[in-house]
Amino acid sequence: MNASSEGLPRRVAVIGGGITGLAAAHRLLELNPDLEVRLFEAEDRLGGVLQTFEDSGYLFERSADNFISNVPYAVDLCRRLGLQDQLLSTNDAYRRAFVVRGSRLYPVPDGFMLMAAQKVWPVMTTPLLSLRGKLRLLAEFFVGRKQVDDESLASFARRRLGREAFERLVQPLVGGIYTADAEKLSLAATLPRFLEMERQHGSLIRAALRQRKATAQAAQNGSQPSGRAAAESGARYSLFLAPRLGMSQLVDALAAKVGQGVIQRQTPVVKLERTTAPEVTARWTVHYRQGEQTQSYAADAVIVALPAYHAARLLEPLDAPLAGLLNEIPYAGSAIVSLGYRRDQVRHPLNGFGFVVPAVERREILAGSFSSVKFAGRAPDDSVLIRVFLGGSSHPHLVEAPEAELRAITERELKELLGITGAPQVCHVTRWTRRMPQYHLGHLERVAKIEAATANLPGLALAGSAYRGVGIPDCIRSAEAAAQAILGQPQTAPSQASGQV
Repeated sequence: MNASSEGLPRRVAVIGGGITGLAAAHRLLELNPDLEVRLFEAEDRLGGVLQTFEDSGYLFERSADNFISNVPYAVDLCRRLGLQDQLLSTNDAYRRAFVVRGSRLYPVPDGFMLMAAQKVWPVMTTPLLSLRGKLRLLAEFFVGRKQVDDESLASFARRRLGREAFERLVQPLVGGIYTADAEKLSLAATLPRFLEMERQHGSLIRAALRQRKATAQAAQNGSQPSGRAAAESGARYSLFLAPRLGMSQLVDALAAKVGQGVIQRQTPVVKLERTTAPEVTARWTVHYRQGEQTQSYAADAVIVALPAYHAARLLEPLDAPLAGLLNEIPYAGSAIVSLGYRRDQVRHPLNGFGFVVPAVERREILAGSFSSVKFAGRAPDDSVLIRVFLGGSSHPHLVEAPEAELRAITERELKELLGITGAPQVCHVTRWTRRMPQYHLGHLERVAKIEAATANLPGLALAGSAYRGVGIPDCIRSAEAAAQAILGQPQTAPSQASGQV
């Protein structure tokens, strides 16, 4: 990902109008307002999977409904867009999640963060584990180190915490994030801090206890933990943020800042060409379809912000081995059923942010989110909005199931788990096919090869969720890194790259 050998690019094409493509175009113009940028989006709307809409007083999200702030790129972008005062924090009174066992919801043990316990008593008293499972989990303190560069999440969790803790806690919690098969999921690519905790401290529990102590000392001193201590603390519910009007508010703000003169909607790119002829100034030609006509745009550089398999289709004529590597990244789909109920229809107190379902429960749903509990303004007064997730790698067939079947499954499961009576006031079903990249074992090695091959095509950058992070902040980081690389700028942390904050 280098600037043209003739100097810095004057014209850059961005292919893809999701959050990644928009953030890339924004960063390009932020760094060089005189740059000519064209963003090509195949659909009529921007934002990719990020879509917000209203119905009957409910605010629905078709995919992610928040982002996390301890990966700071999304928060920093919101500041630069003037959205800082529009960010909502979660309701701290309900800062916990539940795990299903049988037909009941039990809280995740207090202080348990994905794979490490900061407190002993909550682990010893949780109904989610048997006595044997609890003792095996706490014995993690004495499990020796294993020097490996990568390991599947399932293997790592069973080795350190035991089979029961993996099945009842780790698998559902991580599955709720990645919708992936834990037996194939690369720990180094998804949760590398746990590998580092084992290497540095010899025990996840020991590392978590030391982090808890460091956090307490920092609070006493009126400061915040930093560096490795902050990274090891992991995601905390208080760090979940969302724009007041939903995720489309971020998309709309980006589009407005980039400008309609830059954005080309309903213009699918059908071909990329590259020339190395010294007499040609523009090294890339983007062929796109607009209506019935195929047109072209000459650019000095191109950022491809598409799913890996779409990027592979465009790049295959230019570099077949690179396209092959991109096609090796698997994807999973999911379905989201969002339902609005009157509060008096729900027996459960909804005193948390949602629940996850272990695979060993053999239910047809993966997780549920109490959206109107997490964030204000998501449901009318005396009503609740619940989002239920199905499909993923464990139930891929459900992504293609009829809407009526998905709704029936969801209502049946919620009736049993939450004590819901009657039909919802409103219900919407969203399905996403091949949208969640799966970071299987070997993912980081594959990405390194992709990056090396891309570097052999000057003026080309790849960005998106397929490579080094699936969350919204990760996509923004990827986009801004691509823009900076195209312009020959050093990679900088958000506080250094912010411009106006």
